[in-house]
Amino acid sequence: MTDEEIAVKLNSHEHEIKSAKHRLNDLEIQHKTLQELALSVRELTLNMGIMMEEQKRQGCDIEKLKSEPGESWGNMKRTIINTIVGAGAGAIATGIFYAIAQNIR
Repeated sequence: MTDEEIAVKLNSHEHEIKSAKHRLNDLEIQHKTLQELALSVRELTLNMGIMMEEQKRQGCDIEKLKSEPGESWGNMKRTIINTIVGAGAGAIATGIFYAIAQNIR
């Protein structure tokens, strides 16, 4: 091989080495970007899990709030019925005591 052929091959190898270095630098940048993306996806997944738990808890709270007016109405009806029955029983008892008192004299 002549010095000229060696110089041409050496120049060709230098060109290939520069090209390989450039591609390697590009791959390092892509790798770093993929790592950042993977970490972002992981963080997003953790946040989604937390959000799901919060939504479940809020769902339970909403169900409690929705059922509360019904429970209040039920308690109010029960109180009204107890008052009416108590007043009726009191009126009957008063009538009976009054009738007994009238008969005792």
